[in-house]
Amino acid sequence: MTSSQRPRALVIGASLGGLFSAVCLRAIGWDVEIFERSPRELDSRGGGLVLQPAVVEALDFSGVTHGDDFGVPSRDRIFIERDGTFRRVYMPQTQIAWNGLYQRMRHHIDDSMLHAGETFAGFEPDGSRVTAHFASGRTAQGDLLIGADGPVSAVRAQLLPGEVPAYAGYAAWRGVLPERTLFESTRQFLQDAFVFQDGNAHQFLTYRIPGEDGSVREGERRQNWVWYRKIASGPALDALLQDRAGNRHSYSLPPGAMQDTEIRALKVAALDVLAPALAGLVIATPNPFVQLIHDYEAPQMVFGRVLLLGDAAFVARPHTGAGAGKAAANALALARALQNHATDIDAALLRWERDQLPADRRLVRWGIALGRRIMDVAPAL
Repeated sequence: MTSSQRPRALVIGASLGGLFSAVCLRAIGWDVEIFERSPRELDSRGGGLVLQPAVVEALDFSGVTHGDDFGVPSRDRIFIERDGTFRRVYMPQTQIAWNGLYQRMRHHIDDSMLHAGETFAGFEPDGSRVTAHFASGRTAQGDLLIGADGPVSAVRAQLLPGEVPAYAGYAAWRGVLPERTLFESTRQFLQDAFVFQDGNAHQFLTYRIPGEDGSVREGERRQNWVWYRKIASGPALDALLQDRAGNRHSYSLPPGAMQDTEIRALKVAALDVLAPALAGLVIATPNPFVQLIHDYEAPQMVFGRVLLLGDAAFVARPHTGAGAGKAAANALALARALQNHATDIDAALLRWERDQLPADRRLVRWGIALGRRIMDVAPAL
């Protein structure tokens, strides 16, 4: 790279980690190309997220406008029992929608920067440069290759063969439904609240998020719910992960893919153990989806001019509420390190790794501790 050239980053993965990387690096003057395996936009994925300070800080640093209508505030946490009795604790926070966060960053990125339908096949280092190869035959060269391609990272598979996230023994069943479809009594009970039901080796939580179009007006928002339940590896898990077309998934099932028999079993279980208001959310959700809970810690994040970021490097359990926040913090710290060491990329990467590794390890281990408090009570299903 000559002094007249702008440094270039190749980002593998166009989910939140990849987009955070792209907008933060663009903010310090880097050129960025993003390569995504899926041929379609990813904005239909995911449900709700708790808004973390790192997300706001990364958006502000990148000049991505988020506005006052970014999320839905909640005032209280409600802890409810099976019989409907509850206690209320003042604990304000804000919840956002995955698709809303995605779209804000996606709109900040020129279409020419993002190459969809490109499956990463491998890379070759070349001194201070790196060349990425794709299944289509395409190649790209840059000063930095960022593996931001999630828990099942193809970049990590080349760097650390055989290293994969470990299944934690339970899953998160999830659902999102329009606020306007709720019974009036349920809508009022859930208003301005983040609601929990803890039980025998399970936890249910629910909160309000912006509407699919981003609206935060009352009646136009959505109710997001998550139900953590044990399910052991074996026939029951295999059946859960088999979609309507007969394909067996490894880590999650998207909305609309779960088989009717599994949906019926989920609704029966909800009626059996959840408080009536919460069971009603499960019953009313037409297309629940599921995500297996995993743990992973990479032994390192920097490999020359290639690095792992976000869930490609560390998979923390969602109890931490910090999945998007972790990716945002990684990307923002990377941009600042490169900005502060503009003439020495390698020194910047080593400094970045030194700071990020211990923080992300602590987050993963905190998530494991939280999960054990919830799940290590009864045998798996």
